[in-house]
Amino acid sequence: MIEQSGHGTVTIGAVEKYITDTAFEKGWVEDIKPAAERGESVGIIGAGPGGLAAADRLRRAGVQVTVYDRYDRSGGLLTYGIPGFKLEKDIVIRRNEQLEKGGVEFMMNCNVGEDISFAELREKHDAVLIATGVYKTRDLSGPGAGSAGIVRAIDYLTASNKASFGDEVAEHKDGSLWAEGKKVVVIGGGDTAMDCVRTAIRQGATSVKCLYRRDRDNMPGSQREVANAEEEGVEFVWLSNPKGFHGDPVTGVVVQRMRLGQPDATGRRSPEAIEGAEYVEEADLVIKALGFEPEDLPTLWDQPELPVTRWGTIKADFRTGATDMDGVYAVGDIVRGASLVVWAIKDGRDAADAMLKRFNAAAASVAAE
Repeated sequence: MIEQSGHGTVTIGAVEKYITDTAFEKGWVEDIKPAAERGESVGIIGAGPGGLAAADRLRRAGVQVTVYDRYDRSGGLLTYGIPGFKLEKDIVIRRNEQLEKGGVEFMMNCNVGEDISFAELREKHDAVLIATGVYKTRDLSGPGAGSAGIVRAIDYLTASNKASFGDEVAEHKDGSLWAEGKKVVVIGGGDTAMDCVRTAIRQGATSVKCLYRRDRDNMPGSQREVANAEEEGVEFVWLSNPKGFHGDPVTGVVVQRMRLGQPDATGRRSPEAIEGAEYVEEADLVIKALGFEPEDLPTLWDQPELPVTRWGTIKADFRTGATDMDGVYAVGDIVRGASLVVWAIKDGRDAADAMLKRFNAAAASVAAE
């Protein structure tokens, strides 16, 4: 009825946000105060949504929790991947402060495999949770793909978010990760690509174009995000794929026109190159937003026995997060592949519950002896 009357829909997310914001403003949100402290400790690798959700659940139960993260602020992609116009950073900061005040210990600027080994974490804690997410960017190929001015989406967004915190960002000063006055081309069709094009508009780019190899109906990103981007001045070039690049620093993208052929194994129609249909799109800054893949954790952490799939994600029970390594759990994108924040949060909570069940069973066994 509301939608038909012309007022638009009432979204659940907006209602939930209002309730949550009001609860914090009125002081209704209680601090994390465990009824009793427990002796078990858990080390969590990754301060993103999955790791923080598990930390919250475990700390409320009295477990000693330490979160290790390579960045200088916790929050993962919530902090450095998602632009402030989509997620206000004070919300993330408020959540981090709540956890820290509740007794969660954060070890920032700590890169597992360099500053501390995975083996040391297993020895130090009763259980270890891997919640690293997926940060390895899928790369481009073709002549000139390594030219200056062709950058990764995660680097571009991280620099923008750091600047929003008031940090001094060298890449903004030298212009390498700054779009003002530039012709920007973003390659990709997911939500990360949408974040990049809308950020470039806000930075004052003279033009922003998004190249995607399929058509609008077959893109993976949110249609609402596409509509928002178009309203802000982004031009979408459908059925187009980069074939190469001119200049170093980059001055243009060689664009191959595409058409949709027969469906692939997933049911989506596969893009095919149209022979002889090429042109050059001028560009001063090219942003790669082709999706993310898992890092090679068994090699980075010197843990060849860490179970992974053929895609590089960690093999773990989807209900509990448990892996075949005793006391080691994994959640979120590092298990699912690039997915949604809400799934990472659910996984983190489920894994925390599984750990508590394990700890309780072990305590009961000791008491029975």
